[in-house]
Amino acid sequence: MKGSSQQFLPFNEVKDGIIILRNGGLRGILMVSSLNFALKSSDEQQAIIYQFQNFLNSLDFTAQILVHSRRVNMTGYLERLKKLEEKQTNELMRAQTIDYRRFISDILDKGVIMSKSFYVIVPYTLAEVQGTVSAAREILKRGRSNEVMSGEAFQRAHSQLLQRMEFVAIGLRRCELEAVPLTSPEIIELLWSLHHPASAEQGYYPSIMPEIID
Repeated sequence: MKGSSQQFLPFNEVKDGIIILRNGGLRGILMVSSLNFALKSSDEQQAIIYQFQNFLNSLDFTAQILVHSRRVNMTGYLERLKKLEEKQTNELMRAQTIDYRRFISDILDKGVIMSKSFYVIVPYTLAEVQGTVSAAREILKRGRSNEVMSGEAFQRAHSQLLQRMEFVAIGLRRCELEAVPLTSPEIIELLWSLHHPASAEQGYYPSIMPEIID
């Protein structure tokens, strides 16, 4: 059976920073900052835990927390250090650059350097637009191969989803965490890296064609 691998993905398109699933549901993604919890005092740790507990209890919808770990490829960085070392005219700076490059190489020889990114995925479904499944089905209009959400329904759901995302961002801010919504290109890049981890680790990302971003 011939066909594009895209037909097996659970979403139709990425529009206005929102993922539109094949079943008509919407997903917004917030990228969340990290927090060095271990460096906090005991009282600060308890306060953060209490705020996070309150945040979770305040949610009246499901949300998914995604921790994305990726191996960092340092080859290009080491090559730039090597070129910088060769161009140095100051002997002291050249010696320091050599020592630093060897230091990084020693770290790499002992293990793999990983980077972690944190996301919160916020959902909204068509059934919530009108409140019933039967009414939601009327919002869908049948395309040639997939069901597509009508423009009016998308705008209503999009507005509600943005409010949810802002609610989540405010709740996380009380926990000393910053949350920023991903744009359409950033979402596409994240989805691509999840399906192509080896290429993403090498720093390769394909150019995003404008026509696939609405």
